[in-house]
Amino acid sequence: MPSKLSHPLVVCLTGGGTAGHVTPHFALLPGIKARGWRVFYIGSSGIERGLVEAQGIPFTEVATGKLRRYRSWRNVVDVFKVALGCVQALMLLLKQRPNVVFSKGGFVAVPVAWAAWLLRIPVVSHESDVTPGLATRLIQPVAKRIVYTFAETGALLRGPSEQVGTPVRDDLLRGDRARGLKLCGFSEDVAVAPALPTYLVMGGSQGALKINTALLEILPSLLAHARVIHLTGAGKGLAFSHPRYRGFEFVGPELKDLFAAADFVVSRAGANSIFEILSLRKPMLLIPLEQGSRGDQAVNAAAFAKAGWALVQREGDLSAAVFGQRLQDLAEAAPAMVQKQSEYDGKGAAVKILDVLSAVATPVSPPPP
Repeated sequence: MPSKLSHPLVVCLTGGGTAGHVTPHFALLPGIKARGWRVFYIGSSGIERGLVEAQGIPFTEVATGKLRRYRSWRNVVDVFKVALGCVQALMLLLKQRPNVVFSKGGFVAVPVAWAAWLLRIPVVSHESDVTPGLATRLIQPVAKRIVYTFAETGALLRGPSEQVGTPVRDDLLRGDRARGLKLCGFSEDVAVAPALPTYLVMGGSQGALKINTALLEILPSLLAHARVIHLTGAGKGLAFSHPRYRGFEFVGPELKDLFAAADFVVSRAGANSIFEILSLRKPMLLIPLEQGSRGDQAVNAAAFAKAGWALVQREGDLSAAVFGQRLQDLAEAAPAMVQKQSEYDGKGAAVKILDVLSAVATPVSPPPP
């Protein structure tokens, strides 16, 4: 859908707290560049600064808080942080005068969205999970449009909304298996044992202590017939060494090559991550986050299991013995799972989102009412 504006759009991107609220923005960048739009990012002091600046996108930080699901004096303090963030966002938006704001969620997006509403700048927010998160629910009253991934989400939203899927970065689809194996130091191992399967185990951008602990217990037996690439999370590296094991606390652009090197993936069930794995047609075992979660990952994982795209293991029941058995189950289920995954067509989400941004954008951001 062509823009109704006579000049290229200026788009404000926002979202943060975890990589899942940041990296989907990057799938939009090729289309943004092709359309000649200008883009800038408003985030928090969290993980997003490094990720965004690595993409060459101008980044500005604002204050933000977090509404906890338990009684805490920090909830009171964070109300003032959100108010400060809203004022800071107002000043930034007045200066940059974007035609539209696009949010991927996280608490930093809330003051930005409300500041945009005060300035009559349209807001489009993307919900990745089956059930709308708190940030989406707080943004919904001021959003011009909510776009979402799962078909089931539409019934849980109020106001204008549209299913668009989840945008996946094109570069993830261009990984190189040999380069990924070499990065892990597995290249010589491939020459002598090409049939060894490779497992990629990751617990999200924050890592997963329970997954790491269970994996550590089974590594000696698992490595007798497999290789393991392990994304441990920052500060959670294992004191373990073996020619067929390679741990990384965090990876950036190399992730596409590690995905290409993997035959099987063990992951949390954040929506963005699992749709990336689905797009790569990788058999996956999902272990949804439970502690400190609102349950969104469990619902996401259940939807994937129902579609035949993944096996699911409840974190509360995870032990070394259970983990080992579920990896065997995954290997056995892999052929049928890949067949089901091949029926999924996730192309076009980025274009749909850009078309929505173009359709709702305002010609000029007027002064506050």
